[in-house]
Amino acid sequence: MLKTGNTAPAFTLPDQDGNKVGLNDFHGKWVILYAYPKDNTSGCTNEALDFTSLLKDLAKLDAVVLGLSPDSVESHRTFIDKHKLGVTLLADPEKKVIRKYGAWGLKKNYGREFEGLIRSTFLIDPRGRLAESWSNVKVRIKRKSGVVSTRRPGPGEDQGTLELRPAVAKRGFTHHRLRSRPPPQ
Repeated sequence: MLKTGNTAPAFTLPDQDGNKVGLNDFHGKWVILYAYPKDNTSGCTNEALDFTSLLKDLAKLDAVVLGLSPDSVESHRTFIDKHKLGVTLLADPEKKVIRKYGAWGLKKNYGREFEGLIRSTFLIDPRGRLAESWSNVKVRIKRKSGVVSTRRPGPGEDQGTLELRPAVAKRGFTHHRLRSRPPPQ
């Protein structure tokens, strides 16, 4: 099981264009890695669109977003083109990285148990350590409003903080309440 403060599991996977993308490529940046079940489904589309809408604000914080699913490179390319997504999507059809991050396991739906992807989000700090993680994430139904804080820490404040304020949804807050404390020294 992954623990906050531990080194995030390394990976290298193909993106939607077939290019190899590794966690080490983002050393010195915040990485938001979100695991989702399937391209072109309503919940996964909403989640990808939410992250796409935050990309400009996240870039100001030196943060990148990587989506991770068992879908193929070709499926990812179609998904991005169809919905005009701006996020990078990583293909893990063998589920090796998905399992390393604990995002594959037993699920229950309508009383039936089965193995599947557990929708999860991981916040990895600029040193490659797990800052926060969320599992069994619920995707928004319909966003009413949302605020992203891009405030940089001032003098004397912790320099390693990335904070996104929650977007208000019909059924509560979305998982975009990504808030990280500075990594341990």
